[in-house]
Amino acid sequence: MSIKARHPVISPDEIRDLGFGSVVAGESRQRLLNKDGSFNVSRDGLNFWESLSLYHALLTMSWLKFLALMTLYYVLVNLLFTFAFMLCGAGALSAPEAEPYGKLFWRAFFFSVDTFATIGYGNISPIGYASNLVVTVEALVGIISVALFTGVIFARFSRPTAKIIFSQHAIIAPYRGLTAFEFRLTNARKNQIIELGANVLFTRFEQDDGKSIRRFYPMTLERNKVTFFPLSWTIVHPIDEQSPLYGLTQADLVKSNAEFLILLTGIDETFSQVVHTRSSYTFDEMIWNARFQDIYNRATDSETLTIDVRRLHLIEVLENTSIESK
Repeated sequence: MSIKARHPVISPDEIRDLGFGSVVAGESRQRLLNKDGSFNVSRDGLNFWESLSLYHALLTMSWLKFLALMTLYYVLVNLLFTFAFMLCGAGALSAPEAEPYGKLFWRAFFFSVDTFATIGYGNISPIGYASNLVVTVEALVGIISVALFTGVIFARFSRPTAKIIFSQHAIIAPYRGLTAFEFRLTNARKNQIIELGANVLFTRFEQDDGKSIRRFYPMTLERNKVTFFPLSWTIVHPIDEQSPLYGLTQADLVKSNAEFLILLTGIDETFSQVVHTRSSYTFDEMIWNARFQDIYNRATDSETLTIDVRRLHLIEVLENTSIESK
């Protein structure tokens, strides 16, 4: 008995789904990608322990949140052992001079700090089995905590990431007798990125048998990769007869809730590792019949050619405002 393989017919729209799924692609009217590259979708239904990934959270949260969390952990652990020392009794911790019982909290707290950080000034010492047992436990917790936080901090510093500044707006500009969809970007760090490639997709809602369906179209770029990226890069998609933007007007993009999805991938020269970033432009973040202002600082024979990153977003609107994508 043999089974004949039957291959289902897959439409080009399904191939270009990009992984969002047919429901999100077909029903969500929100932008798919935020300006910072985060997605406008989320996964619900997992309980706390299934979704918990403490190491990933510590690596990806902002430095301000990370330092605040470290500080909170440090204070809470010392408070916990402070109360543990207080439970051992007023005579569990000796000091050079007797202190009133009301100050036992601060004596226990600062002794906990000394023990946790292995400072050991020696002006306070534990007395009795119970207090020494608490010291033993806190010393172990302190050693493990320092090792873990040292590893996380090193991982945060050593993890290569790309920090690319995108122009605030994309434009539809005159281009070699045609028009073109353009945006520009620059590296926000002093490091060098090589072999930087760009992938841009155009998505919009279209009517199909009375149903509104989101479709995705790859956009052919004038140059989809640059070997070196020392200054800035203006990414250009010529709008010719093969372009998915051909014949569309600004009103068409607004009506169809158009969005341009961008993925950049390159190699960080410092770490010799691949880095990537993503962003998007929606129809209301586009300026028609415009061009980017000059970003270069003209150099003399003895000067190095530079760009003024502050001018990355500057756009000059042309006098003729009737330009269309054709």
